[in-house]
Amino acid sequence: MQSLDVNNPDIPDLQFVLLVLALCTSDMPTFNVPEELRHTLFDRCWALLHDSPPPAEKEKRVLDLRQGDEVTLEALVEVIQRTFNDSGITRLTWDHTPSEPTRATTPEAMPLIERLQQFYPEPPESLKDPSGSTDPTSNP
Repeated sequence: MQSLDVNNPDIPDLQFVLLVLALCTSDMPTFNVPEELRHTLFDRCWALLHDSPPPAEKEKRVLDLRQGDEVTLEALVEVIQRTFNDSGITRLTWDHTPSEPTRATTPEAMPLIERLQQFYPEPPESLKDPSGSTDPTSNP
């Protein structure tokens, strides 16, 4: 079972927003957030980025954060945390093993990926342990 503390996620804000929105738009039955709250949260985040109403079709319920800035990101984090806290949810839980990507990276996504790699570069080889972990505090 995987979990995430809503108020102290211990991951960068962008990663937090992307993870929460991915969970909320998934059909994952083991996610501990009711479907109605998932929709509400997505709709609130959509409203921060768009003047139009959120799409009804599931396939189109995707947020493009490439045009946002730090203020937008902070607002998204605040909306997510407030929405969950108001509903009494402080820890997100789900049971799903990580899977390999199903699609190749699109040319449109490459600028965002390159930007993220500048913020979160691969750790130097000297910090990696032989087991492949990038956490220098972990024990093999």
